Amino acid sequence: YVVYPDLLEKAGYHVGYVGKGWGPGNFQAGGRPRNPAGPAYKSFAQFLDACPKDKPFCFWFGSTFPHRPYALDSGRKAGLDATRVQVPPVWPDYPEVRHDILDYYLEVQRFDQQVGELLAELEKRGLYDRTLVVITSDNGMPFPRGKANLYDLGTRMPLALRWPGVTQPGTRLAQFVSHVDFAPTFLEAAGLPIPKEMHGRSLKPLLTGQARAWRDAVFTERERHAYVRQGNLSYPARAIRTQRYLYIRNIRPERWPAGDPQLVFAVGPFGDIDDGPTKRLLLSGQVDPQYRSYFELACGKRPAEELYDLEKDPHQMHNVAGQPAYVRIRQELADRLLNWMKSTDDPRARSEDDRFDKVPYFGNPAKKEKPLAH
Repeated sequence: YVVYPDLLEKAGYHVGYVGKGWGPGNFQAGGRPRNPAGPAYKSFAQFLDACPKDKPFCFWFGSTFPHRPYALDSGRKAGLDATRVQVPPVWPDYPEVRHDILDYYLEVQRFDQQVGELLAELEKRGLYDRTLVVITSDNGMPFPRGKANLYDLGTRMPLALRWPGVTQPGTRLAQFVSHVDFAPTFLEAAGLPIPKEMHGRSLKPLLTGQARAWRDAVFTERERHAYVRQGNLSYPARAIRTQRYLYIRNIRPERWPAGDPQLVFAVGPFGDIDDGPTKRLLLSGQVDPQYRSYFELACGKRPAEELYDLEKDPHQMHNVAGQPAYVRIRQELADRLLNWMKSTDDPRARSEDDRFDKVPYFGNPAKKEKPLAH
């Protein structure tokens, strides 16, 4: 597949990245000589030093913040206040959870500091007002029912753009956008054509208020997070999210959505959930009745269809797919989702096509479990 760093490089751009580029995976196995993000550099300053004067550039900064593991209780020790945390009702409101969220917030602050350093480097070199900057994430919170799920906790992410001459400071937009929109946006900014195989849309018309019509829904999908099911099987799911509803189709509902209950190869039991205090508390729900409902929300098997009325259930906890009052909207969303899958040549549009289950896993096996870091 074509990727925007390659297209920009061919057009004369200096490209490269620092930190985590494309991944996890093995780009050589896919026939690529280098990471799709471009050549690796040790720092943004080194990248800019290597860029010829007046040559345009495209840079990818892949921070590891706020990736787990976290230093236990680091957020509180840094002065963050646990009483101000809003705990989503999909997790128990216990001190362990509040402090786990604080540790996450501290890591987010560290990422914010890194972004500030990048922007300062641009200012120092006189490039700040000539550079399109996009800040976002690659998944939702690394907590149960978040990352590696199609609920809002897993798919709704921050997005901030600064595009001199295009965006206005302080502007907030509520329209649906997707990561697939970034490549067309960058290509339009560079004055390059957008390949037909790219399914996204340039954000420029939306940002300038010139978009006559915009999407009324966004589609999301998942396969696997790691090798956590016997046979390296994935947990295929597809979803459509509108302003009012979230509809999820779990294509293989007989499988465990968070991974098998026992260690298979990578991560650990229920390994599609990153380890941490909140996960460990919820796993105790296997034997402790007070946590059982939270455990089921995060780890229990799910029906083939899920439908959530976001006006009544913003945290997506009460599946109404089987209720008579929602028959029409459930079918309408199911049809839209299937049509989208067919339009994007998704093999899962054909129930017997499990080719994604045969994709090799290049990650490492699970390490011996250690106590949480202090």
